[in-house]
Parts: sequence; structure tokens; C-alpha cells
Amino acid sequence: MLEIANVIVPVSSIPEASQEARVVQEAVRRRLHLAPDAMAGIEIRRRSIDARKGHSVKFVYTVRFALRAAESGEQALLRKLARQRKAPQVQVALDSPEELPSYEGAAPDDRPLVVGAGCAGLFCAWTLARQGLAPILIEQGDDVVRRREAIDCFNETGQLNTRSNIQFGLGGAGTFSDGKLTTRTHGAHHDLIMETLVEAGASPEILVDAMPHIGSDVLPQVVSTLIEQIKAWGGQVRYRCKLEELVLEGSGDHRRIAGARVMQSQAPKAQGVELPPRPEEIKTSRVIIACGHSARDVFEMAQALQVPLEPKTFSMGVRIEHLQREVDLCQYGEEAQSPLLGPASYKLVAKTSTGRRAYSFCMCPGGYVVAAASEAFGVVTNGMSLAARDGINANAGLLVNVYPKDLDPQDPLAGVALQRRCEQAAYETGGGAFKAPAQLVGDFLEKRPSSGPGTVAPTYPRGVTWGSIDGLLPGYITCTLREALPIMGRKLRCFKDPEAVLTGVESRSSSPIRLCRGQDFQSLGIRGLYPIGEGAGYAGGIMSAAVDGVNCAVAILKEG
Repeated sequence: MLEIANVIVPVSSIPEASQEARVVQEAVRRRLHLAPDAMAGIEIRRRSIDARKGHSVKFVYTVRFALRAAESGEQALLRKLARQRKAPQVQVALDSPEELPSYEGAAPDDRPLVVGAGCAGLFCAWTLARQGLAPILIEQGDDVVRRREAIDCFNETGQLNTRSNIQFGLGGAGTFSDGKLTTRTHGAHHDLIMETLVEAGASPEILVDAMPHIGSDVLPQVVSTLIEQIKAWGGQVRYRCKLEELVLEGSGDHRRIAGARVMQSQAPKAQGVELPPRPEEIKTSRVIIACGHSARDVFEMAQALQVPLEPKTFSMGVRIEHLQREVDLCQYGEEAQSPLLGPASYKLVAKTSTGRRAYSFCMCPGGYVVAAASEAFGVVTNGMSLAARDGINANAGLLVNVYPKDLDPQDPLAGVALQRRCEQAAYETGGGAFKAPAQLVGDFLEKRPSSGPGTVAPTYPRGVTWGSIDGLLPGYITCTLREALPIMGRKLRCFKDPEAVLTGVESRSSSPIRLCRGQDFQSLGIRGLYPIGEGAGYAGGIMSAAVDGVNCAVAILKEG
């Protein structure tokens, strides 16, 4: 079988989705000047959209195909293309099944402890269990069913469960943030993770789409399936189990993990009776910290134990909402109504006169702004889409980087303190009850408070308080956003819409700290401590966190 890249097909030439393979096969045949009956079939491996301005919208494919003459025909075609100066990119299709190191023998008494069931922790535990190490996976939040109940309760009543919410619980923050799988790298384990997600219930389309997503209505079942696999392979999973303290042995530069003290809470029984939490010490020589970017108590614990950590660049800003149909028109023009395209997305960057950049983040087509608080008296926004992406609005984070030089150099957790101050300012400005401050783009640019919505109705579930977002964030962030919006409007017309909605604050896009580790994934200060994922400062989304989790598991397996 051969593979050809950069096969371009106008969207208008595909009458309906069921005809896609036929049209693409014909495009491959014509491009390679093959006889009408030469091809035995194709497999679409990748599909992206080319919607550059001034051109009709096109799909760009990578395709695998077979010739009826099989090996002899394929070799003849490759020889013919090799003689051409500007030949299409055709190569032999290669599949190399990934082999992970295995643990020989029965599950050890000294079981690895994975703290956090987000993307990194989940895939680390999944890999360890699959290969025979029978890890213990603990998560301070709930399984997806109880977590969904806690989120719904918060959205409806304002009663926040600080352990089980948009940030904490099975699947981590990504579970209720669209399930976007975009990544800038396709390194080791990428295909393994994608195929595993499909086997667990995600749409096979994620293997093809250049900007894949699962959807916040599908991802909970996917992560639940992964948990059942971990259990079936001998792993143990505990919800409502919170890390309280690391148990160390040795001193100075020779400290190492000897265990962890946890607090195990129980789900309420009938009539909502809460049982008292039960302390426990788990003996282990390996603790994998996959706590996520919002586990501030873990950062404080690490600092108190003098675990090497450092501030890192992170971002803060607001969430912006437009009508999805306006984004579609801006991106696709006359072809915006094509059912083949679906709702349009965007990715924007604007450099301002100060040198700072504003950029869009976590763009959710047909999505909703979510209430992502995990602490009392703090408002946090994020975005999500369901699998169908059929909401009226589009939303995205509109962020500006915060650099270590912007913070107190004497305090590695100064970024955490800044996040918290901004979240509390948003809570106060919103008037309490986790209502969020909101302002129309036109009013923000003119520095006047807003009194109500225009054509775009905000979707933040706890409701918004109209006014001004100035004062919620550091001045350099609001100034950068104010200069960046017109620049973005020149790139994407809907960003000129004065009635687009800004809701704040978006403060949890990434971790403000990094727990320093070596190439063996172990902390530079404590042997047997493995900081991984987004919270530890080594990932920036579902895929990169999952890859980091698998890489950590492989490092542990290689240790034997």
C-alpha cells in the first residue's frame, strides 16, 4: 500500500459525505495519471481544511491507496515518480505497532501510586496497569456520574464542591472542556493514545481530522472505559481520595519516597449523610504527581518539602463569545452552509506595540462558557463544546502571557497568588454567587461599562454582571487585549463586532509553576517522586499530558 500527501479537493466537489471517498479516490487517480481501473481502494488518513482568504474552501487529504497490480504496480509507480522533477509526495505506507516495555512477574507489593486521574495520571496508570505493574490511582474528585451531578448542582444553585467540579474529578479539567486533541507534536505514543481513545468510545474521526475533538458529552464515557481497563489489569482506583502528605526517608540530597498519607472520604449515604473521612498511609517507593494545574495545595506542599520548583510562563485573560454563524461566514464565506464543513474554528495571534502578544486559546465552536471555579469566592471561566458543536455561540480564551519577570522573584508561587487575586476580584465585581463580570467588546475598547447584551447572549451558566472588566487583571494584560482586538479584527472580521461578549476571568489555561525533574522523570530533589503533566509544568493540553503520562510509565517500566 502507498501513501500520498497534499491531495486537494474543493469542498463544493463533494455532493455529500457518503461520496467523499469516491471523490477523493478520483482526485488521487487523476493526480497520479492512473488508469480508471488501476486503484483497488483508498483509506483517508488525514483531513484538514484550507480556508485561506481569496480562495474557495478546500479539503487537504493524506490518503493511503492500493493498486490492483499490488506490489509490482506500486514499485513501477514509485520508479516513475522518482524520475519526475515535481512529483507528488508518494511513499510506501508503513505501520509500526508500538511496543512498550513490560513488567515480568506478578504485580509487586510496592505498587506505584498515581495522584490525579486527569489526562497525564490516567494514561500513566493505564500504561502501568497494561504492562503489569498494578498501580494505585487516587483522585480527590468523583467519578464522572457524581462529578456531573456536582457540576450541575453548582451551575443551578452556586453550591461549589471544591473537590469535584470542572477542574477536579475523573478525566481532569479536559473532560468538560470539549476534549480537544490538537497538539503541535506527533511524537512517541501519539498514535497509541489516539487509537486507545477510539477503542474506548471516541469517534474514529479523531484519527483523521487535523483538529480532532471528542466532545464533553462523549469524553466522560471514554475515561470511564479506561478506568475499567485499569481495574481489569489489576490496578486499583480510588475516588474522593486526597493526597495529604508525602512520606520521605533519608535527608538532604538523599531523600526518597517511602509512602504517602491520604484522606479517604466516602460518598454520602441515603438522606445525604456524610461519613467521616478516613486517614491512611500507603507504602510505596514511587509516587507520580499528576495533580493538574489547579491543585494549589500540592504546589504548597511541594514548596514546604523543598521540592525543587520554579515559576514558568503562563497566561490569563478573558473568554470571548461571538455568534457561531458569524465565525462560519468569516472563515468559509459562501460555503459556510456546507454540512461537510461543520462549525468553523479559528486561531489568532496579535503582537502589540509593547512586544506582548494576545492569542486565542481553547476555541470552542458551537460551544458554551463554563463556570470553572474550584475555590470559594473566585470566578474562573473556561469553554466547552459537545460532540455536535451545535450551540449558537462560538467562544475562545483571549489570553496574554504572564512571565516570571512580571512576578515577585522571591516567591515561586507568586503566579498562583496572582491567579487567586484576579479570580477573587472577578467574584467581587460579579456581585457574588459566582456570577461573572462581562463587557461588550465595543464598550471595552471605548473604556465604558456595559449595561446589557446586544446580539450575542452570554452562555456562562451562573449568569453575568454587566460592567467593566478593567481592574480584574493586571494593567499590562488589559492594555494588551485592548490593542490586540482591532488587530485580530483585521484578520477575522467578527472580531470587529462591538457586541461580542468578554467574560472574566480566564486564569487556569496553564500551570504557573514547574516541578523540576530529570530525564528519568524523577524530581531533582526527591527520588521516587515523578511530577508529570500540565500541573507539573510539562504539558499544555489533553494530548501532551497523556503523552507525558505514557512516557513517565515507560521510564518506570524500564527501571524494572
